[in-house]
Amino acid sequence: MDLKDGPRDPGANPGVPRRRLPPKERREQIVEGAVAFFAEVGLDGNTRELAQRLGVTQSLLFNYFDTKEALIEAVYARVYLDRLSPDWPDRLTDRTIPLRQRLLDFYTEYSSLIFERHWMRIFMFSGLAGAALNHRYLEHLGEVILRPLLAETKALSGDAADITMEDIWNLHGGIVYIGIRQHIYRMPAPENPEEAITRAIDKYLTFFQIGSDA
Repeated sequence: MDLKDGPRDPGANPGVPRRRLPPKERREQIVEGAVAFFAEVGLDGNTRELAQRLGVTQSLLFNYFDTKEALIEAVYARVYLDRLSPDWPDRLTDRTIPLRQRLLDFYTEYSSLIFERHWMRIFMFSGLAGAALNHRYLEHLGEVILRPLLAETKALSGDAADITMEDIWNLHGGIVYIGIRQHIYRMPAPENPEEAITRAIDKYLTFFQIGSDA
């Protein structure tokens, strides 16, 4: 039997290999399996065990990814970058829409994408391991989302000089922590995250004296 035809369906006859997958579909399958695997065991998990879980040979993995680092790069793209909508920067800086509504729209969409077990666990594992993934993601997030939000807040606040990136990070971090409580600490989280997000945004805007229609 050629293990390159794997993986098998759970409970399938072990003597019957699955059909050979096209390269694009096989790569997609490997990346999806790697996301689940690293979310469970951390980024130190080895490719031999990943291959076993996928039901393929380790050499097959390296037919698609030259190194483990290359595979982790694909996981990074899937978990982090693919969840950042390319139109968010334009929507966040569209001053024809009140800032409150822009913030609500963004964080409602963003939270629906990251309040998910795999995203949260890989993010935390990456940070604890000192991996560059978190740094790159947060730098990217800062440039395309958070710095524009800082500029929009300053433009509307009556006391713009006192607003810093730390204030933006406090808002962002508080919202992200809702997901951390649920998926990392397994602690009770709001049944309706949108209500908690709305309160956080309203407190932020009130602090900087920005009205809901601004």
